[in-house]
Amino acid sequence: MSGIVLHLLRHGVTEAEGRLIGRTDAQPLASGVAACVARSAGLAVEAVRSSDLVRARAPARQIAERLALPVDEDARWRELDLGSWDGMAMDAIDADALAAFQADPARHVPPGGEAWPALVARVTAALDAVDRPTLVLTHAGAMRAALASLCAIDFPQLWNIALPHAALLSVRIWPGTPRVGQIIGLLT
Repeated sequence: MSGIVLHLLRHGVTEAEGRLIGRTDAQPLASGVAACVARSAGLAVEAVRSSDLVRARAPARQIAERLALPVDEDARWRELDLGSWDGMAMDAIDADALAAFQADPARHVPPGGEAWPALVARVTAALDAVDRPTLVLTHAGAMRAALASLCAIDFPQLWNIALPHAALLSVRIWPGTPRVGQIIGLLT
């Protein structure tokens, strides 16, 4: 069996640049939407999904319209909830707390936020719904969670994978329990 190709596309630039944005519904810039539309050109997909946040939803709608496909919005593809840090500039957060979170987001959760394992669990559930070649417009945290789930990449190594705005990560996944995947491409 050849598996299913899953394309994960990070949303484009938003009006909230320079701040930590998780659940914040930051508006995408037109240039960010255009970058995602351009990056998706030529992808062979049968389904388009997106996070329910507008920064992912807006480019997903344009891409789906071009492909004559509906968009399936799914909150499981949202970014990690950063709790009280959400929307803050990084330099406004206690440096030691931020460093601890970045080193181990499973043990050092932002106040009122979501732990890394919870993000991996919800993205894993979303991955279980992929049954055909699919494009998902999502967020860097959700993309890293997908890699943790499919490719068993540990968190410290996930920080080494650059996922700038409009980055496209392509993974071949095989059905089963648990699902496994193989990275087949990364365009940044």
